[in-house]
Amino acid sequence: MAETSSDTVTVEIGPNPFPRLDKALSRDVPEGANLSRSRLAKLIAAGMVRLNGVVEVNQKAKVAEGDVVEITVPVASESHIEAEEIPLNVVYEDDDLIVINKPAGMVVHPAPGTPNGTLVNALMHYCGDRLSGVGGVARPGIVHRIDKDTSGLLVVAKSDVAHQGLAAQFEKHTVERRYLAVVYGAPDASDPRVRGVKGVNFEAGNIMRITTQLARHKTDRQRQAVLFGSGRHAVTRSRIIQTIGEPVVASLIECWLETGRTHQIRVHMAHAGHSLIGDPTYGGRRKLSVKAVGEVGQAAARAFPRQALHAATLGFKHPVSGENMRFEAEMPEDMAKLIADLTRKSTST
Repeated sequence: MAETSSDTVTVEIGPNPFPRLDKALSRDVPEGANLSRSRLAKLIAAGMVRLNGVVEVNQKAKVAEGDVVEITVPVASESHIEAEEIPLNVVYEDDDLIVINKPAGMVVHPAPGTPNGTLVNALMHYCGDRLSGVGGVARPGIVHRIDKDTSGLLVVAKSDVAHQGLAAQFEKHTVERRYLAVVYGAPDASDPRVRGVKGVNFEAGNIMRITTQLARHKTDRQRQAVLFGSGRHAVTRSRIIQTIGEPVVASLIECWLETGRTHQIRVHMAHAGHSLIGDPTYGGRRKLSVKAVGEVGQAAARAFPRQALHAATLGFKHPVSGENMRFEAEMPEDMAKLIADLTRKSTST
C-alpha cells in the first residue's frame, strides 16, 4: 500500500468531550472520514494531527470543547484491488452518481479478509475510471455503507464534486434513509416495559424514538454499545407496519435515521428489547412459540441466516443539479418469505 496524496479533516471538539485527544476525536470526527480510533492513534503518532495549530503526537493530550483539530489523512492506494465482473442491480445512474440496490452478503469495500467480491470490485468493472477519487483507490466513490448482511440502497459518487456534495449531506444528516426490519415483539407505546428503557420514548402516532450515544464495545471491537454521557449521538425512529403472531410475537417495522452510526438500527432495537430476527451479533436466537406462528414460522425465524434488515428508501438532493432524488427498493425475497412463513401459522397435529 502506498500513500499517494492526502486530505485534511478539520474537527471542532464538541460539548463534554473525552479528556484525551484520541478518544475525543474518535467521537467527533465525521463519519464520512472513515477514521477508526486505531487509525487516528497512528496519525497522531506520525505527527499528522494539529491541535489548535500545533502538531500534537501525544494521544493522551488534553482537549476541551471548542478546540480545533486538523488531521492530515494520507490517501491509501491499494493497487491489488481488481475489477470484477459481478452483477449489479443499478437503480439509477447519471454522470455524477449511481444508486445500487445491494444484495445481502456483499461487502461494500475491500478489507482484510474480504479482498474481492465487494461492491467496489464490481463498480471498478462496471464504471471503469468513472468513480470519484475522493475516497482513494481503496474506496473509490464510496460515500456511505450498509452492513454486509443488510440489503438495499446506497449511492456511489462518480465525480469528485458529487462525492463532496453527498458527503456534506450525510454529515448534516439531511439524507433520508428508511429501513424495513423484522423484529422480535412489537415496540408499542402501550408496553410499560419498553417505556421504561432509558433513552426510549414515544411520539405521536406510536412512533418509537431511541436517543442514546454509541461507541465501540469495550471488550468486543466488532460490536457497538449503547452509552449515555459519551460516544456518538444517535437517534432512531420506528413504527410498526405489521404485527405478527397470535398472540403477537414479532413485527415488521419501518425505521428511519436521524443520524447514521455503525450498526445503529441493530444495536438500538436490541437496546429497546426488540432485536432483529436473524441478527448474529445483537439478536440472540429467541424461540418463537408454535402457538403464535406455527411450526413453519418458528423454523423460519430460527433458520434466518442474517439480520432481517433492508435499506428500502434513500432520498437526497442531487449534489450537482440540486434536484430532489428519492428511490425505493422492494423487500428482498428472503425477507418476504420470512414474513410469509411467520404469518402462515401452519402447524402439524
